[in-house]
Amino acid sequence: MTLFEALPNRKKTRSYKWDMVEKLYGSQDIQPMWVADMDLPIASPIKQALHERVDHAIFGYTFTDAHVNQVIQQWLSTQHDWEIDTDWIIYSPGVIPTLHMAVLTQTNPGDKVLIQTPVYPPFYDVINNHDRKLVTNSLIEQDGYYTMDFEDLEEKFRQGVKAFILCNPHNPVGRVWTEKELKKIALLCDQYDVLLFSDEIHADLTFDEAKHIPISSLNESTNNRTITCMSPTKTFNLAGLQISYAIVPNKAMRRAMTQMLHKYGLHMLNTLGITALEAAYHEGKEWLNELLDLLTVNRDFVIDAFKDCKQIKATKPEGTYLIWLDCRGMNRTHNEIKRFMQEEAKVGLNDGMTFGTEGKGFMRINIASPTSYVQQGVNKILEALDNSEERRLKT
Repeated sequence: MTLFEALPNRKKTRSYKWDMVEKLYGSQDIQPMWVADMDLPIASPIKQALHERVDHAIFGYTFTDAHVNQVIQQWLSTQHDWEIDTDWIIYSPGVIPTLHMAVLTQTNPGDKVLIQTPVYPPFYDVINNHDRKLVTNSLIEQDGYYTMDFEDLEEKFRQGVKAFILCNPHNPVGRVWTEKELKKIALLCDQYDVLLFSDEIHADLTFDEAKHIPISSLNESTNNRTITCMSPTKTFNLAGLQISYAIVPNKAMRRAMTQMLHKYGLHMLNTLGITALEAAYHEGKEWLNELLDLLTVNRDFVIDAFKDCKQIKATKPEGTYLIWLDCRGMNRTHNEIKRFMQEEAKVGLNDGMTFGTEGKGFMRINIASPTSYVQQGVNKILEALDNSEERRLKT
């Protein structure tokens, strides 16, 4: 049996994905395919490192040292051709806390902060919860492929946007922005003096046809205005260990971020999270390659399964393990689509509307599971569509 063939039993482990099903979907008889974590075992070197740390049996205050910084530096160099100074690294419990700190330290109440919608729901809170003005730049969708509306983006920048939260690879539409697209963003940010907060947590999860480019790596000017948020948690299925880091080349921006993290007591990190990060980046590459092979198989299955379906189309992602399902062909209201998935297909997906108004008629499905599990969920959706059509024809 291969590493990713069996479905782990995650029930009664306080798993948000599995043990909240009844509360969120109204029934235990739901196949969860929503929260962005994996139904897959972690890499053996990470597991071994965690066992050794647990066997030590003392969990006092822990700090990150030069070796941890160097492991990150080496990972970014080999994975993304990005050469950083280890002094640029700051740590936090997660990318979203880091974005909160970025908004608090680099903008002022009333400042305009832009996001590209539909997008990861916490981005909205990062702006609204701190009395900043939310500005949206809707992505353009054509035949299941998303691009940026640069004309609208520039107009929004011209109207006084202070900061732009970029999502790359993009959640939920799965785009990995090209060098050409990133250079356009960088040029506009430079022209209109807009700061960049770049969420690149899915950076390592790209398919063969795409290459992730950290936007901060493009040139010195962009490097100096960018806070890049990264983490091993999505890559290596470590979300519960709550560790991430930001690359902040600008000394003044980095000092302000560090001070704010201390102010809110977010500077002391999870001991096991530090251990896992070090092991993942030092010895996790082979596991990651196997994971990407699995995700490619799963992605291609989902795309092919919906290829001839008139009611649901699957957006082919270039990165992440999330697929954006266009359900507008079902000719139902958004709430009816949600009920169909829960009550007829009996799968738990993410509601597209939580990503923004552009998500109306869409759902998001997680494919980071054994292939058989992904096939089961997709087939339940297709069978429910067939059954629904049969009922319609009989009436």
